[in-house]
Parts: sequence; C-alpha cells; structure tokens
Amino acid sequence: QVSLVETGGGLVQAGGSLRLSCAASGRTSRDRMGWFRQAPGKEREFVATIIWSDGSTYYTDSVKGRFTISRDKPKNTVYLQLNSLKPEDTAVYYCATGYLTYDYWGQGTQVTVSS
Repeated sequence: QVSLVETGGGLVQAGGSLRLSCAASGRTSRDRMGWFRQAPGKEREFVATIIWSDGSTYYTDSVKGRFTISRDKPKNTVYLQLNSLKPEDTAVYYCATGYLTYDYWGQGTQVTVSS
C-alpha cells in the first residue's frame, strides 16, 4: 500500500508562485509520479508527470513554461513548482503514482489564484 501526502497549496495573487510537495510512503512498483488538478465543475485533468528512473518530464500544454515538476528520489518526494499563476489554475491539485498508470492518489491540496 502507498500513501501520498500533498502539501504547499494556498491562496496567491495572479502572477505569483507556489511549490507543491508530495511525499510517498510504502512499497510499490512504480515508474512515474504525476500531478493532476480538478477545478470546480470540471473533470480532473493531467498537469505533469515525471518518470522516476530517468527524470523525464511531460506537461500539459497550458502549463508548459510556467510549471516545473521535479523529484527527490531518496526522499520519495515529487515537487511541482507553479510560477506565473493565473486564475484559471485554481483547482485542487492531486499527486498520483503507479506503474504504467496511476494507481495511488493523494488527498489533494487547494490552489487558489486571485485576479
């Protein structure tokens, strides 16, 4: 069983920055850790992912150049640096992990961007 705990959400003005953290505990076979988000009234969407072995990263188009995903392997932690935030980035952000897919999810952390 894997437990994921996200921290770092909050309220920020447009143009500001936040850093989200997700610490994983427990043993499982995994090859990726990613971030998703869900805005009110919308479906959950993919934001970014990092391949655990080689650090390759992938982003949805709307966050490219503004968000950066990174990992600390010894700490089993993944980070999401959010820069140049926009009101449309407001959502609950979820961390997830798994092997070839996302089997384990965190509880989510709220990010609110005011205009």
